[in-house]
Amino acid sequence: MTDHPSRPQSSPTALRLALLIPGGLALLAGLDAALLLLGVGAPITAGRLAEVHGPLMVYGFVGTLVALERAVALGRAWGFLAPAGLGLGGLALIAVEPSAIGGGLLVFGSAVLVAVYVPLWQRNTATAVLVQAAGAVLAVGGALLFAAGLPMPWLIPWLAGYLILTIGGERLELARVAFAVGNAETGALLACAAVFLAVPATLLWPHAGYRVFGAAVLVFTVWLLRYDIARRTVRTTGLTQFSAFCLLAGYGWLLVAGGVWLIAGPVRQGPGYDAAAHAVFLGFVMSMILAHAPIILPAVLRRPLPYHPIMYVPAVLLHPTLALRIVVGDGADALWAVQAGGVGNVIAVLAFVVIAIGSVLWAPRRKVRTARAATDSDARATGSAPSDRPEREATA
Repeated sequence: MTDHPSRPQSSPTALRLALLIPGGLALLAGLDAALLLLGVGAPITAGRLAEVHGPLMVYGFVGTLVALERAVALGRAWGFLAPAGLGLGGLALIAVEPSAIGGGLLVFGSAVLVAVYVPLWQRNTATAVLVQAAGAVLAVGGALLFAAGLPMPWLIPWLAGYLILTIGGERLELARVAFAVGNAETGALLACAAVFLAVPATLLWPHAGYRVFGAAVLVFTVWLLRYDIARRTVRTTGLTQFSAFCLLAGYGWLLVAGGVWLIAGPVRQGPGYDAAAHAVFLGFVMSMILAHAPIILPAVLRRPLPYHPIMYVPAVLLHPTLALRIVVGDGADALWAVQAGGVGNVIAVLAFVVIAIGSVLWAPRRKVRTARAATDSDARATGSAPSDRPEREATA
C-alpha cells in the first residue's frame, strides 16, 4: 500500500539528526571563529575559521536548520539534499581550501532549497511561501558571489535579505490567522519585494542601494511589528510569552540594522559594519531561533523540546551583551566593550544550545515520571496497588 501522492512522506528520525549534526558543527566552528575575530582566546586557533565565520553561521548553521525544516514540511526524499548540501558545504569551508569548493556546495544546497519551495507553493499558494522562496533566491545569489570570491562585507545584504525574508515568511506561516486582517498580506508582499529588489542594488549602486535596502528593511520590520500577534501574547505566560519576548526583541534589533544602513549607507568595515551585521545576525536571527526552537525542533526531530523558564537566561543575556557591543563598543569605538559584548554573545548562544539539548534528553524521563505518578495516584484513589509496570509500558 502506497501513500497518497499529495501526502508528505515521513523520513527516519536518524536521517534528520544526521543532517542536523553538520549544522551543529558549523555553529561551534562559527562561534570559535567569532572569538578569533574578537581577538580573545579560542579553543581552536589553527585553520581558516576566521575567514569563513559569516558563511558558517548563515549557511552552515542557520541555512541547514531552515532547509531541514522545509524538507520535512515537503516530505520528499530529494528535498533533504538541501540541508545535506548546506551542511556539507559548511564542513568543507572548515576543512578544505579553496573556499570555492565549500561555496559550490552552498550554491547547490541553496538551489535545492529554491526547488523545494516550488511544490510547497503548488500545495499552498500562500504569501508566506512566496516570501520564503524569495529569501531562498537571495541565498543562491549570495552563495554564488561567495564562491566567486567576493569579500564577505559585500555579501551582507544578500545574507541578511535571505534570513529576513525567510523568517518573515515563517512568521506569516506560523501566525497566518493573526495576519489575515484587511490588506496585511498585500503589505507583506510589497515589503518583501522592496527588500528583494534592494539587495542587488547594494552591489550596483552602493551609496543609494544601501540606503534603499535599509529603508526597505525598516518598512518590513514595522509591518511585522504592526501585525505580529507577539505584541499581545507577550502579556501571557509560559512558552507563548517567551516566544513573544524573543520576537519583539529581535524586531528591535532589525530596526537598528535598517537604521544603520539607511543613515550610513555602504558600511563594509569598521564600527558601522560590525553594528549592522551583528544587529541582524545575532540580535534578530538568534532571537528568532530562540523563539521558534521549542515549536519547530520537535516537528523536525520528533522529540519534545519542552519550555522551561531557564530558557530566559540565554535570551536575556544575549541582548544586554549585544547592546554593550554595539552601543558602547561600536558607538564609542571601545574595543573592550566589543570584546566583552562579543564573548557574552557567544556564551548566550552556547547556553541555549546546552539548555535545548538538556531539555530534549530530559523530556522522556520527565514523561515517564509523570505517567508513573498519575498511575500511582489513580491506584491510591481506587485502593489498588501502585503500578510497577516496566518503563517501556509507561511511555507507550
